[in-house]
Amino acid sequence: MNTPSPRPPELLVREVELLRPLQWLALAWRDMERCPTAGVTHGVILAVIGGAMFWFARHAFWWLAAMLSVCMTIAPLLASGLYDISRRLERGEEASVAHAFRIWFSGDRRLRQFGLLLALTSGGWLLCSAALIHGWLPASVYSPADFVRLVVLQPNFGLFELWLFMGALLAAPMFASTVITLPLLLDHPTLSLQQAILTSWRVVALNPLAMALWAALLCLFTALGIGSAFLGLLAVVPMLGHASWHAYRDLVGHDPDAH
Repeated sequence: MNTPSPRPPELLVREVELLRPLQWLALAWRDMERCPTAGVTHGVILAVIGGAMFWFARHAFWWLAAMLSVCMTIAPLLASGLYDISRRLERGEEASVAHAFRIWFSGDRRLRQFGLLLALTSGGWLLCSAALIHGWLPASVYSPADFVRLVVLQPNFGLFELWLFMGALLAAPMFASTVITLPLLLDHPTLSLQQAILTSWRVVALNPLAMALWAALLCLFTALGIGSAFLGLLAVVPMLGHASWHAYRDLVGHDPDAH
């Protein structure tokens, strides 16, 4: 006799106030203080990976852009260990780096699918950027200095602004698809990737201003972490990882008795 598969939970999306993301950051610092080793380990790993990639690609702009895309793919998956740490602390359970390792190597097919989605999106952004810049400019961009001189500092209005607009156009739906997807998958093993992504879109649709602030904070702290020669990632990675868990807990609930 076959045992019926567990039904996915009935998810409830909540509305939060505009400045609620600041509370998520405060809660993240509390988790970092309670389990500092796990947070520092995550930060060190991403800082080392990012720094090594930057050093390898520092003279070639498109290699550098590709390496940054790889980092954007790795970071959310790496942060899944921090989600588990925050979940354990929330429940009063033991939390350590070993628990994060178990999440990384859990073999969850949904996480692999999500990583593929991130990789395809990052690759799409890279190809669109290359097509725009090479189609617009009479000269080729080879080095970061070429990009600054020919794109950022160009005297005529157009290319850099269009490049930024295209990036925002691609980033917005990706943010809506991912903002609470990974912690939701971690917390509900019976949920499909499609259901998690649709719930993430519902969260953004219900909280457009709070989510816009949260997106701005994510970009700001990520830029500070990378701009500090990747050393800032030692604090930024655990802070944003733990805060993302608390964002999920605020924004999504479920009714265990729903049928």
